[in-house]
Amino acid sequence: MSTVTVHEQAYTTAGVAKEALIERACADPTSIAPRDAREVGRHFFDRLARLEEGTHEYSYVRNVLIEMNLSLVQYAASRFKHRGPQEMEDIVQVGTIGLIKAIDRFELSREVEFTSFAVPYITGEIKRFFRDTSWAVHVPRRLQEARIELTKATEELRTRLGRSPSTAELAELMQLDPAEVAEAQKASNGYNSVSLDAAVNGSDDESETLLADFIGVDEDRFELVENFNSLAPLIADLDDRDRRLIHLRFVEERTQQEIADEIGCSQMHVSRLITRVVTKLRAGLMTAE
Repeated sequence: MSTVTVHEQAYTTAGVAKEALIERACADPTSIAPRDAREVGRHFFDRLARLEEGTHEYSYVRNVLIEMNLSLVQYAASRFKHRGPQEMEDIVQVGTIGLIKAIDRFELSREVEFTSFAVPYITGEIKRFFRDTSWAVHVPRRLQEARIELTKATEELRTRLGRSPSTAELAELMQLDPAEVAEAQKASNGYNSVSLDAAVNGSDDESETLLADFIGVDEDRFELVENFNSLAPLIADLDDRDRRLIHLRFVEERTQQEIADEIGCSQMHVSRLITRVVTKLRAGLMTAE
């Protein structure tokens, strides 16, 4: 048998095996092993990119990707297994929100594995959950669970509609009465207590206003500062060329072609270099956590 024939047979066998995996993923996405999910994931992401958002086929392919990659959520959630089985259910649910965000924002042209792209989204969602979910008052378990579903539905509709969804739209997606959705929204207020010596009223008397004189405003850049402090030592450990690449791309906001012209290489090579450096920095952040 000639070498060409052997290669052709090997290629055909690999193609048949991949088609079998794709068919199995369509039938039962959860039966696909993580290593195989990486292999067939590109097929489904390519299909998703070609479909019109909001169609039945788009939702089907998107759901296959979600179910096929739930092992990533389990992996990220396993770091918090000491919190007990009941809280783990919530962690997995919010981690799934992070997975959905990653799927909606992933592009094959990024030249990065979906696993590396998705895990930070999942972990970030879980961290926000721990930061935000300290109940200030007792809320029934039923409403706590409804709030998680409300968060997922709100995020999905906001992504799909490009705006904040109405109560009626949330009720339709969650298959609940609008009154039940409103109750879940109201229950969300149980995460925070008032205090700070409260008071605040609309009377015309000269009583103190308090509530820490309106507290101030939420500063959305605090998280940016935290991320910067975590990233700074990792960037300092890079060699001169990699630091220069990061500076040109993310500080001076140069295009890849502009960077390629300056350092004397192709745009594709710059793309690969930046992807490698960003992947290295992301892995360093995950290890530090």
